[in-house]
Amino acid sequence: MTPQYFDIHSHVTFKEYDQDLEEVLVRMQEERVHTITVGVDYATSKEAVEFAETHEGFYATIGLHPTDTVTETFSVSEYAKFAKHPKVVGVGECGVDYFRLEGDAVEEKKRQWNEFEKQMYFAIEHDLPLMIHCRPKKGTVDAYEEMATRLESEFKQVGEKLRGNMHFFVGNVDVARRFYDIGFTTSFTGVVTFAREYDEVIQFAPINMLMTETDAPYASPVPFRGKRNQPPYIKYVVDALARIKGSDVGIMEKALVANAERVFLSRFS
Repeated sequence: MTPQYFDIHSHVTFKEYDQDLEEVLVRMQEERVHTITVGVDYATSKEAVEFAETHEGFYATIGLHPTDTVTETFSVSEYAKFAKHPKVVGVGECGVDYFRLEGDAVEEKKRQWNEFEKQMYFAIEHDLPLMIHCRPKKGTVDAYEEMATRLESEFKQVGEKLRGNMHFFVGNVDVARRFYDIGFTTSFTGVVTFAREYDEVIQFAPINMLMTETDAPYASPVPFRGKRNQPPYIKYVVDALARIKGSDVGIMEKALVANAERVFLSRFS
């Protein structure tokens, strides 16, 4: 099935879909939606791979979220079991989250960066893009600035072997430019259907550096705010990006699918 839409970040194996997953899958087929099912720890990474293996139009990433499972550490040997799977298209979601730092902030940041760097090196070794979770402290872009600096430094060493996407991007034009300059894309969620603070970045972004995601079951777009999100709702995000950029919707659809395939499906070409 050739996709009309590509939701590059969802969690369809989560319990929120236990009651009606088959109905969601039918809608995805009808509306030609492909998605990447994202792992946040070893267990959900394994689930994502197994699910993608048996479902057309699904792919998986494997990785450890910075704050969802703080008792787990990234095991290179364990995750390596999945790295060569034909449906595995990235490492993550991994990164740093400064929004709610608990306990000793210095030690917590150190832990998060240690886990991220293991995954960054793992991605380079296995020639996979990164799916980066990066959340700054409220009212700042601190985590983005630190992430840009770290990626820029690594990029100088390894070049395009380091690549990926900034998931659920909420930064400004200045930090977006830094990511674009080293080839990292930014993805946007249903939040852009009702919040205007991302318009400037979207208008600034080259169309080939944009991605769309649902982050389902979270971040539902208008007209489904407050309800559980699902991959078929990606079309509302695409429509919003086209409106904000003043682009034809059909052109935007094709560009976003091409971007997703370029970054995450290059191993299939």
